[in-house]
Amino acid sequence: MPTSADKPATVQATPMDQVAVRRANLALVLAEVRTAGPASRADVARRTGLTRPTVSSLVGELLDRGLVREADLRQDGSVGRPARRLELDGRTVAALGLEINSRYLAACSVDLAGRTIQERRLVHDATEEGADATVRALAVLTRELLDHATRSGARVAGVGIAVPGPVAVATGRVYAAPNLGWKDVPVAERLREAAGLPGEMSVVVDNEANLAALAEWETAHPGVTDLMYVTGEAGLGAGIVAGGQLLQGASGFSGELGHIQIDPDGDVCACGRTGCLETKVSLPAALRTAAPDLLLAEGSGPRAPWGPQEQAAELLRRAAAGDPRTLSGLDEIGRWLGTGLSVPVNLLNPRVVVLGGYFAAVAPYLLPAAMREMRARIVAGDEALCRVTGSLLGFGAAVRGAAGVIVKEVFADPGRADSGRADSGRTDSGRTDSGRTDSGRTDSGRTVR
Repeated sequence: MPTSADKPATVQATPMDQVAVRRANLALVLAEVRTAGPASRADVARRTGLTRPTVSSLVGELLDRGLVREADLRQDGSVGRPARRLELDGRTVAALGLEINSRYLAACSVDLAGRTIQERRLVHDATEEGADATVRALAVLTRELLDHATRSGARVAGVGIAVPGPVAVATGRVYAAPNLGWKDVPVAERLREAAGLPGEMSVVVDNEANLAALAEWETAHPGVTDLMYVTGEAGLGAGIVAGGQLLQGASGFSGELGHIQIDPDGDVCACGRTGCLETKVSLPAALRTAAPDLLLAEGSGPRAPWGPQEQAAELLRRAAAGDPRTLSGLDEIGRWLGTGLSVPVNLLNPRVVVLGGYFAAVAPYLLPAAMREMRARIVAGDEALCRVTGSLLGFGAAVRGAAGVIVKEVFADPGRADSGRADSGRTDSGRTDSGRTDSGRTDSGRTVR
């Protein structure tokens, strides 16, 4: 006969297990409403596999957090009470995106539906001012957007920060930013202190190209699983999406495309090495090659201040007007760019390469030469030749991506929407869900941080 020792042990769910299950199921229901559009509770239950009572409980919590709302009544022809539809709301929850550029600081706030609440751009020389002064200036901008969001009736779930250089994402430290002259700067920690951000508020720091890649991918290329975004400003970097995931590397330092050597006899780069791609195709290099007088006019006279956007616009104007020096210079930039792009294209075989920053503005004048050079250097031939296109978001891609990281965090864990509430320390450990066997599923989205 079986003894008591032969009986299977009964596993008791711990309070922490219950919290994790509920968190996963909240994300699941929110994802269903977000992606499938207006739906009734019964629709959500059917599509997710959760029980109707569980869905009703979860929807009540999402309504309380302002993440979903009830729309008009739906009469589907069946007997009984009409169903009230659920749709994504998110107007009461905001995400902040910040960008540190060598020539400016940028900020934007968006709600969970992607609607813009506020945008700001401030002329600031981060190289000249240094890390401490730059973070303090960024903190002032942060407080301005936080206060505006609060007055607009939204609570801020977190802050994302885009920085031009390798970042230790787990700690929010900028490992090195050659174009800023920064090394080992704890940006997340310093901004939290300078802006007085609460401890429970998420602060995420990542490389600008990574964040721009995420923004561009989700807005313009959502069905593409292999994409590379290339910045084009004071520096040059790449954000890489491979197999539907952001490729960050073992330590988070991937994508330093600007520092591959393409001309051993070339100029010295800001990183201290010689002949980097960045020395050939960055915006300062483009100005030296295609419009050197803009460098002389920079920061003086009636045209000041000359920021990257204004310089890119002027390059485009001159090219469109047929200026020989500009057209010749952009053709040369295109050749070097095609040479540099052929390296990751041969290695990674992306479906699309998106050109951001000033590249996007002058893409029609860069792409012919770039594509000729790429085609000549791609080992697998035309079968491996990818589509190259200008960014739709231009200079705003990185700051949008920074805000988008926080939005994704809220969709993966709706409890983060409470970070700006007075009762944000609450937990739901007393509530359990047992209506679904694969409750570990979450809306992890398309990337893993």
